[in-house]
Amino acid sequence: MQDELRDHLITEEPYYQSTADEVELYEAAYSVRMPMMLKGPTGCGKTRFVEHMAWKLRKPLITVSCNEDMTASDLVGRYLLDANGTRWQDGPLTQAARHGAICYLDEIVEARQDTTVVIHPLTDNRRMLPLEKKGEMVEAHPDFQVVISYNPGYQSLMKDLKESTKQRFGALDFNYPDHETETRIVVHEGGVNEDMASKLVSVAERARNLKGHGLDEGISTRMLVYAASLIAKGVAPLAACRMALVRPITDDPDMRDALDSAVTTFF
Repeated sequence: MQDELRDHLITEEPYYQSTADEVELYEAAYSVRMPMMLKGPTGCGKTRFVEHMAWKLRKPLITVSCNEDMTASDLVGRYLLDANGTRWQDGPLTQAARHGAICYLDEIVEARQDTTVVIHPLTDNRRMLPLEKKGEMVEAHPDFQVVISYNPGYQSLMKDLKESTKQRFGALDFNYPDHETETRIVVHEGGVNEDMASKLVSVAERARNLKGHGLDEGISTRMLVYAASLIAKGVAPLAACRMALVRPITDDPDMRDALDSAVTTFF
């Protein structure tokens, strides 16, 4: 392995509970280096899935959290000034392409469209990355793959991927796990017993039924783990749920009352 990527190698297995055949499908996609797009609500396990697959495939993973201020130079690289003059520094996308890592662009729609187009030459049969400022054409390493994720629930005319981008990827849909699977996740990650975890999942299921009826987004699995972690540290379940599940997702007094009532139903 290239020394440049040793810090990006995941050495311990990230805990992940599969919900369908996503592991096998991703392995098949990686075998032909198909660019992949993961779609699903916030906190449902997309990032953990990528980490698990990078560990399983024994490939380094470079993760980029996209935002609206990110420029193309943040991805591909730029010239920097130091004591010896100017030097070129590869960005995360270039580093992954040059040395053979999986490059994961998390919440890709948060980035400007003029930024995301830089991945296009890497996601077709060319597998090339032009570094215009440097006058170099980087040929992607045989192990390189690009993976993007986003939440379709937040897409809009202003924040969506171009069709010319979407059609370069294979796609996997993610959602919240079924009750039993999510309970196992909360037990493992949050450190509570099965009965407590099951009650937390039941609260989340009630809240998710309100999505589109006063809530923009339901309670995520990540939030359940937060609540469970608080309970495991001795925080009362009612207080933990209000702090980790109810207050973060709504400021509407009526909606808070409805969610608080759901919490008291189980606790």
